[in-house]
Amino acid sequence: MKTLLDLENWPRKEHFHFFRKMEEPFFGVTATIDCTKAYQTAKEKNTSFFLYYLYKTLTAVNVIESFRYRISGEQIFVYDCIDGSATISREDGSFGFSLMEFHPDFDTFYENALKEIERVKTTPGLFTRVFETDNLIHFSAIPWVNFTSLSHARGFTYEDSCPKISFGKMTTSKKGKKTMPMSVHVHHGLVDAMPLGAFIDCFQEIMNQ
Repeated sequence: MKTLLDLENWPRKEHFHFFRKMEEPFFGVTATIDCTKAYQTAKEKNTSFFLYYLYKTLTAVNVIESFRYRISGEQIFVYDCIDGSATISREDGSFGFSLMEFHPDFDTFYENALKEIERVKTTPGLFTRVFETDNLIHFSAIPWVNFTSLSHARGFTYEDSCPKISFGKMTTSKKGKKTMPMSVHVHHGLVDAMPLGAFIDCFQEIMNQ
């Protein structure tokens, strides 16, 4: 479900029209996330750490309202729920786009996500399904690189306002603290630095639970 944002009475109306005219309206930051507690919990649950922090990411995305904004023509819609389209690797070195449907109950989310991973791994091609709506984040993991910045390939001929969130290699300090880089790119017509910071803080808080 989605509702139409009252753009005429939105305080960011001018900002929206200003940034949406740019060839590259996205901006991004890279933050270091403490994943010590989350990694320990995932192992205690005997679950995939990748799916565990994907679930935590979607939880935080759905908390921050501006991360649920999407542009459609001249209008902005606010979705009730945001899912994830995560890249899933295959044994042949290729990958496909998945649809990881968010559910507030982790066990339900996890069960559905495992089925989706298996479907993508046994289905050839990049687009293995139709994405009928844009209530998504574009999600990826680069576990081989402890990056400090990240850019994305983007086409400018089609409308895109979905946040893009990526994680890098997890590293462990001599004292046992585990961290990994997180890159967040958002459409500046919808999201400013303050809600972006609020998202990162929310995510870190959820990871610490």
